[in-house]
Formats: sequence, structure tokens, C-alpha cells
Amino acid sequence: MTTLTPEETSTELQKAVDRSALFARPGFLIRRLHQIHTSLFLSETSEFNITPVQYSLMSALRDKGEMDQNSLAQEIGLERTSVAEVIPRLEARELLERRRSNEDRRVKLVKLSRKGKTLLRKMATSVQQAHDRTIEALPEEDRAQFLLQMVQLVEANNHLGSAPFKLPD
Repeated sequence: MTTLTPEETSTELQKAVDRSALFARPGFLIRRLHQIHTSLFLSETSEFNITPVQYSLMSALRDKGEMDQNSLAQEIGLERTSVAEVIPRLEARELLERRRSNEDRRVKLVKLSRKGKTLLRKMATSVQQAHDRTIEALPEEDRAQFLLQMVQLVEANNHLGSAPFKLPD
């Protein structure tokens, strides 16, 4: 399939909107695609019993190393209270380790345990399959453009989110 001209795109979009007015609403489409991706993620990774949020948190720790909970929340764009709820669950499964900071005893530092690192390695293929399945309905030549457009929307509107996301430099 070749890329559509602007006129063809408008025509196809209008056909979709004629089927359902919800197709004209970016918020609906984003929420619905998120639901679909979450379902695919949980299906592909069911044997690991890890949610997408838990996976994001663990991945950030793998990539960044030990972090305080506030920095971790910003790293994945999640509210601090949500991170504070997720960490004990993963710690109970021995996937994370926590300790108090030597510099500031009020600060708790979190890092991925050896067991957590092993789990992430085991999950890699299943997680990639979920990502691939999320966008497989798009022609292969359009997938990178779709991802780029989502990046552009997130970067342009990041400041409007309820939880700050630390954009990479």
C-alpha cells in the first residue's frame, strides 16, 4: 500500500467518521488504542504477571540504574503516588531492591534486582511482540511515521500532562 494523498486521507477519514463520530475524536482513539495495546501486552506477557506500568518502571531502572522514587516517576511520566504503590508489589516479588539514601535518609532509592534483570530479559521477545501487534494493521512503510507522529504529540504537549515526563535530551 502506498501512502495516501492528502485528499485520499481526508476521504478515508470522512468514511470512518461516517461509520462512527468517535473516529473524529483523538482522545477516544488514543484511549481505545491504549486499551487494545494493554490487552495485547497482557496477552503476550501473561506468563510473567507484569503490567505495562510495572514493565516501564523496571525498564527505566534497567536503563538508568538506581533512582529515587520521584525521579523514577518523572522518568516514566507517572504520578508519584502510583509509583509508590507499584514499588512494594515488585519488591515483594524480589524484582526490586529499596534502601534509604546515605545523603538524605528521607529519600528511598530503588534499583532493579538480579531477579528483575533476568525477568526483563525473559520478557523482551513477548513485549516486542505486543508492540508489533499493536501497529501491525498499518502498512509496514507507515509504522515509523505513525510512531514519529506520536512522539511529536507527546513532546509538544508533555507540559500539559498531570505527571511530568522527563523528556530525553
